[in-house]
Amino acid sequence: MKREVLIFGANGALGKGVTAAMIKKNYDHIYLFDFNIEEKTARDRTQKINIKDLAVEKNVADAFSNIKPSRQKLFFLYSTVGGFAGGKNIMDTEEGEWNRMMDMNLKANFYLAKYFSKLVEKSAGGSICFTAAETGVNAEAQKGAYGISKSAVIHLVKTLSLEGKAINLSANAIAPYIIDTPANRDWMKDSDYTEWIKPEEIGNFAHSLFENFNFVSGNILRLTSRFNVRF
Repeated sequence: MKREVLIFGANGALGKGVTAAMIKKNYDHIYLFDFNIEEKTARDRTQKINIKDLAVEKNVADAFSNIKPSRQKLFFLYSTVGGFAGGKNIMDTEEGEWNRMMDMNLKANFYLAKYFSKLVEKSAGGSICFTAAETGVNAEAQKGAYGISKSAVIHLVKTLSLEGKAINLSANAIAPYIIDTPANRDWMKDSDYTEWIKPEEIGNFAHSLFENFNFVSGNILRLTSRFNVRF
């Protein structure tokens, strides 16, 4: 049985870490989706595919048109798709910011779930993993639009997990508190970065979910802190 993995947002800091992890695993083919992605830099077993705004359904349908379903294949998808906005109370949140969070965090991932389900339905099975957030589990002040959109992603995962049983599809989400990226280091300069989750660690964790996809589903896996074991 062939195993193929799709990574959406492969050019971002998280996407690059997830890609670095997945390339080391036993996948037969890896599809890397993002904006302005350079095909000439593709490695063995990888295929780079340019995408447009994923909050537009046609663009998602076009992205999935590059992949052919097969009863001899298992498909896996990791979505890093999303964005952050914060620093405002609900009463000060503008409509544009609200819509942007819903488009980036919910609408785009809804379309990914929809078209990946159609792919898996015509194949042997598979699994999808989204990037949620701790704020989607436990509300924080001045992160309303962001937290609500991530909470909706969590509900999407739980619904998809129930519906996916009929087509051998499982769904989970990873909910980190903060990821060790250059942007986050610049934002929180005085933090202890050793406590932060690394992008490649998230890729390895997602792979472990895919390895056990036929019985691990409907979970929101919170990555809120870490400790370092010193020998």
